[in-house]
Amino acid sequence: MEFLLKSPGSPARLGVLPGAFNPPTVAHLALAEAALQQVDEVVFVLPRTFPHKEFSGAGFVDRVEMLCAAVEGKARFSVAVADRGLFVEIARECRDVYGSEIGIRFLCGRDAAERIVGWDYGSPDAFARMLREFELLVADRGGSYEPPVEFNAAIHRLPLSCDVEEVSATEVRERIARGERWEHLVPAEIRARVRQVYGSLRG
Repeated sequence: MEFLLKSPGSPARLGVLPGAFNPPTVAHLALAEAALQQVDEVVFVLPRTFPHKEFSGAGFVDRVEMLCAAVEGKARFSVAVADRGLFVEIARECRDVYGSEIGIRFLCGRDAAERIVGWDYGSPDAFARMLREFELLVADRGGSYEPPVEFNAAIHRLPLSCDVEEVSATEVRERIARGERWEHLVPAEIRARVRQVYGSLRG
């Protein structure tokens, strides 16, 4: 794991927000801010490879630059690049840096939680074994997530302001492509960069 921005201190409870950040949105920041009620630090993680999608759209360097600009100056936020994209792989990379005793909670929305829990990992108990290494904090997105009862102890609800529940990077890209207003969906610090990066893709 390579850190581009690192929060000072040694957290006991780490929130991890992996994503494609194509681009970073106000929902990403709201998710991280809300998680600070339950964790000591949040690290935004951009994997070099994704298990469920191709790397398309904005380039890797552009995403890194936008992400760093969006969270710079926020003392309890870090930004890192991971080699792999599965949660269990990212958790292990985090432990290499933060230590084996760190408590890890991944942050995600309902849609991502459904995909993660229901993913075919190759064996029926694979995800249950992963939950020995990390827990999930799940925010409502188009409804609340009800985990399988056997995972209740490791999957928790993350209250999130309803005004960002439906915000997504996809919506930002689609609005830019249609020439519609999008600026309110991304942090003010990166609006000019988003306009530059995605405006060129549109052209």
